[in-house]
Amino acid sequence: MKKIEAIIKPFKLDEVREALSEVGVTGLTVTEVKGFGRQKGHTELYRGAEYVVDFLPKIKIELVVANETTEAAIEAIIKAARTGKIGDGKIFVTPVEQIVRIRTGETNEAAI
Repeated sequence: MKKIEAIIKPFKLDEVREALSEVGVTGLTVTEVKGFGRQKGHTELYRGAEYVVDFLPKIKIELVVANETTEAAIEAIIKAARTGKIGDGKIFVTPVEQIVRIRTGETNEAAI
C-alpha cells in the first residue's frame, strides 16, 4: 500500500477528484494549505500599499491506494492537475505499513 500526497492548485481540485474516481480511488482527504516553491510568491496592492504574498494558497490531497493502483492514481493526478505553468504542484509517494478501519477493525487492503 502507498500513501499519495499531492499539492495542487485550488481550482484543479474537482478535475483531480473526478480523475481519481475514474481509476477506482474511493476516498481521499483534502486540506487547504499555503506554501511556496519555485513559484516564490507575488506582490499585491492593498489600499495603495504594495506587499509581498510569500505563501500561496494550495490544496493538499491525501489518499492511500493498493500497490497495483499507485501508478494509475499518479498519472490521473498529473493529467488532471497540469496547467503547464509554474506552481502546478508536487506528488509525494510513501509506503504504508498498516491501516485499521476503526469502525469494523478491518486491516490493510480490506480497510482501504
